[in-house]
Amino acid sequence: MLNVSGLKDGIVLDHIQAGMSTKIFNYLGLEKLDCQVAMIRNARSSKMGRKDIIKIEGGLDMVDLDVLGYLDHNITINIIKDEKIVEKRCLKLPKRLTNVLKCKNPRCITTDDKGLPHIFFLANEETQTYRCLYCEETASK
Repeated sequence: MLNVSGLKDGIVLDHIQAGMSTKIFNYLGLEKLDCQVAMIRNARSSKMGRKDIIKIEGGLDMVDLDVLGYLDHNITINIIKDEKIVEKRCLKLPKRLTNVLKCKNPRCITTDDKGLPHIFFLANEETQTYRCLYCEETASK
């Protein structure tokens, strides 16, 4: 049996689709953090069959909730204080993403102006489609 110690204070990203934890780890830049981070892949789950889990020592300010919501809005965030879950948060698709996606349109102003932020808005929640704020190019995950 695998044993990963519990957190005294931190957050647990739960209900991550199996195999997605590495992508989330990279998008969030968790390798840059100076704290303990545990990534559990293919854990058994009665609800999902298999799932991934990421445990992060520290506060919620260490992760970008918009990035998480974009990657997988079904992730549950458990906030841990004194080794107990004190709060559970569910994610939603963010209405706006800044510097998460890059516009692929070669005519977009963001291609020429390197200092301009890449901003995308949620154009269709049902299809999870995002569009560039400047040229309305569709973004794909």
